[in-house]
Amino acid sequence: AEDFGPKEGGIVRAQTKVQRGISGGMPLLNVGIRAVWRTLSPACYTTLAALDQSRGGGALLLKSMSTDIYENLALEDWLHEYVQSRDRHMLLLWRNCPTVVIGRHQNPWQECNLKLMRDQGIQLSRRRSGGGTVYHDLGNINLTFFTSKKRYDRRGNLELVISALKRIRPQLNVLATDRCDLLLNGAFKISGTASKIGRTSAYHHCTLLCNSNRLLLFSVLHSPYQGLKTNATPSIPATVKNLCDEDPTLTCDLLMDAIAMEYARRHGCQSKILLVDPKDNLLLPGITKFTQELKSWDWIYGRTPKFSISHYFSMDPNLPGAEVELNMSINHGRIESCSIKIFSDWLPSTMCDQLASDLIGNKFCPTETLILASAHLRVCSQDNELCTKWNALCEQVMAIM
Repeated sequence: AEDFGPKEGGIVRAQTKVQRGISGGMPLLNVGIRAVWRTLSPACYTTLAALDQSRGGGALLLKSMSTDIYENLALEDWLHEYVQSRDRHMLLLWRNCPTVVIGRHQNPWQECNLKLMRDQGIQLSRRRSGGGTVYHDLGNINLTFFTSKKRYDRRGNLELVISALKRIRPQLNVLATDRCDLLLNGAFKISGTASKIGRTSAYHHCTLLCNSNRLLLFSVLHSPYQGLKTNATPSIPATVKNLCDEDPTLTCDLLMDAIAMEYARRHGCQSKILLVDPKDNLLLPGITKFTQELKSWDWIYGRTPKFSISHYFSMDPNLPGAEVELNMSINHGRIESCSIKIFSDWLPSTMCDQLASDLIGNKFCPTETLILASAHLRVCSQDNELCTKWNALCEQVMAIM
C-alpha cells in the first residue's frame, strides 16, 4: 500500500494537464500554497496532495467535503478532465442535499415535478452522463469509479459494491441486473447506474439507497405534465427500497467505509479516504468554471431536446365554451412557437394572441411568463373582471412550466 502522507519539501506536480495550468498558464501550486500544504493535518489531504504521494499510478480513494450537487458534479468533471491517466484508478464518494439529477439527454418536464421541487427547495441538475433521472439526499450514497477507457468495467464495479455489502451484512440478498442496476431481494432497486466514456478515460457512477426519503423521491419523480411529446431519453420506473429498511443498523458512513475497504483490498492501496473540497479553486484550478456551467439555466434547461406540449383546460366549468387550447414548441429551453385559442368570448382573443406572440423567444419558465403577464395586466388594470380572468389564464399557462 502506498503512503499518502505529505513529503518534506512540498508538492510534486501530477503528470496531467493541470501541470501546464488552465487557460493562460496558471501554475498548479505556488510557493505560498505549498507552505500551507505542509501544515495540513492528515484529515485535510486533498486530491492533488494524494497525487503527489502516488506517482506510481496506484489507486486513490476520495471523498467530497461538499453536499452541493453542482460542486460534486464539477468535481467529477474536473477529475475526469485533468487527473485521469492510463494507469490510475480512483473512487470518489459523495452525497448531496435533496436534489433531482437528470441524464444528459433528458427532459426535466417529462421526468419530474418541477413545481413541487420549487416549493420544497429541491435543486435540479443535469449531469454529463446519460441514463435516467434519480433523486439524491443525504440518505443516498454516490460512487464514481474513474478508470481508463480500456479498463472501464461497470459490472466489476457493481460486484465490488455487492462484495462490500456482503462482508458487513452477509444476509443481504443483492444482485446486479443486466441493466447494471442493483436489486435487493430480487425486486427492489437500491442502485442506478450511468457513465461517461471519453477518448482515453471513463467514469461510471452509481447511487446506493441507504435511508433516503422515499415519499419525497416518489413525489418529485412523478411528472404531472400532460400532452408532452419528445424524443428525449425516458427514465424507466422502478420500485425502490432503502437498505436500512432491510437492516436498520446500516448507515451511510458504515456503507462508505465498507466500500472503501473493499476498493482498497482489490486495488492494493490504503483504505484511507482522502478529503476533497470542490470549492477550492486554488488547489483544483479552474473548477469554479465547471461549477458555474453546471448550475446555469442554459445547461440545466437549455440542453433539453426539442419538445412540444398540447394542453386543453377549462377556465370556467360552469360556462360551456370556456375551454382553452394551448400549443407550444420548445427548443433549447425556449419557446419556439405558441398558440393560445379560447373557444368563446370569455376573454378577448386579441389578448390571447398577444400573449402567445410575446412568449415566443422567451424561456419556458414561470418566472419570465409572470413578467409578461404582469405587463399585459397593466393594460386592463381598470377592469377587475378582466384582470381576474387574465390572471386565471396566465396561471394555467405557468402551471405547465
